[in-house]
Amino acid sequence: MFDQKTLANGLRIIGEKIDHFRSVAVGLWIGAGSQYETPPEAGVSHFLEHMVFKGTQKRTARQIAEEMDAVGGQLNAFTSKECTCFYAKVVDEHLDLAMDVLSDMATAPKFDPTEMEKEKGVVIEEIAMAEDTPEDVVHELIMLAQFGDQPVARPILGSERSVSSFAREDLLSYWGGMYHPRNAVLALAGNYDWERVVDAAERLLGNWGATPRAAADFHTHAVEPTALFKEKDIEQVQICLGYPGVTMEDERNYAFSLLNSVLGGSMSSRLFQKIREEKGMAYSIYSYPNSYLDCGMLSIYAATRPEQAAEVLQMIRGEIASIAEKGIRREEFQMAREQLKAGFILGSESTSARMNSLGRRLLLLNQTRTETEVIDRINAMRFEEVNALAREILTAPSALAVVGRDAEKLSRQMGTEA
Repeated sequence: MFDQKTLANGLRIIGEKIDHFRSVAVGLWIGAGSQYETPPEAGVSHFLEHMVFKGTQKRTARQIAEEMDAVGGQLNAFTSKECTCFYAKVVDEHLDLAMDVLSDMATAPKFDPTEMEKEKGVVIEEIAMAEDTPEDVVHELIMLAQFGDQPVARPILGSERSVSSFAREDLLSYWGGMYHPRNAVLALAGNYDWERVVDAAERLLGNWGATPRAAADFHTHAVEPTALFKEKDIEQVQICLGYPGVTMEDERNYAFSLLNSVLGGSMSSRLFQKIREEKGMAYSIYSYPNSYLDCGMLSIYAATRPEQAAEVLQMIRGEIASIAEKGIRREEFQMAREQLKAGFILGSESTSARMNSLGRRLLLLNQTRTETEVIDRINAMRFEEVNALAREILTAPSALAVVGRDAEKLSRQMGTEA
C-alpha cells in the first residue's frame, strides 16, 4: 500500500515505504512538457529544467551541487512530452535536505540573464549533438510523419531558433503558469518517516502558489500518416515505420506492450530473429511502444546499408502483415507475458524506479497501481485480446521516416512497396 496526502494548496504527495532499504528516492513532478508548448515556446520546458539548476533565490548553482555532493546524494532532472521531474536519491537520514533542495529549485529559481545566455549555448550544443545522431533524427522524424505538426510531434529540445529567442520574461511566464501545486506531485520510495515527510512538505511547499495559465487545446488529433525523409551523408540508412498505438489510460496497454515484445521488443522477437539472426542484414533492429495521454504509436526501427534498405523494409512489412492476418502464436504470447512480468519486477527493484512509477501515474492519470495489481492485470491478459489489438493496429495506415544518403529516392521507393 501507499502513503498519500493532499496539501491544502492541492499538492499531491505519495510514498511507498520500503523498510529494508537505507536509501530513499524523491521526485517533484510537474505537468509541464513539450506537449503543452505553443510553437514559439518550443523547447521551453526543457530549457527551464536546465535553468532551475543555475541557482535559486537562496542557493547558487555551486551550492546546489555541493550540498548534495556533501551527503553523497544524486540530483538530476528530465523533461518528457508531458512532464518534468526533478529528483534526488539519498541515504534516508538526508531526505530532509533533498526535499529542501528540490523544493527550492522548483519554486524559487533565479533565472539569471547571464546564466540564461550561457545555458542557451549548452542546449544548442545538445540539439546539435542530437542532429549528429542519425538514430535520434529518424525517431524525431517518425513522430512528425505519424502526427504531423502537432505539439506531441515536436522535439522536446526545441530548435536552435526557438531556444535562442527565449527571454527571461518567457521563462517567468511559463514557469508561473505551469509550476503550481495543483499541477505537481511529490513522490517518494524507500525508507522514510511519513509524518516527517508531510511536515517537511507543509513547511517547504505548503505556501507554494501560482496562477495557472489559461487552458489551451493541446489535444492530439488524428491525421493521415505520411512518408518523410532527411538527407544525411552517413553509411547506413535509418528506417522507421510508425503505426497507431493506445493511450496511457487504455486498458489494453499491457496487450500493446506484449505485442511489441513479440514483434521487435526482445532478442527472441520476430524482427530480431528474422532480419539480424537469419539474414544478417541489420545490427540494430527493434520496435518500441509509446503511450501518451491522448495518443500512442508503435514504432519499428532498422539501420542497414542503402542497397539493402528496400529488402529490409519489405521483410519488416511481411512480418507485420503475418501478425495482422494470422495473429501471434500461443507460445509467443506465453513467453512475452513472462517477459513483461519479469521486466516489471526486475525494473521495480530500485527506489528510483518505484518513485518514477508512482509519480508519473499519479501526475498524469491521478491513479495508483500496486505491484500485485500490475501482475494481476498482466496475468489476466487474453490471447485473443492481443491478436484483436494486433489486427486493429497493424492494418492501419503507417508512417515512414528515412534518413541517409538518397533518402528521398529510397523513401519514394519504399513508400510504394507497402
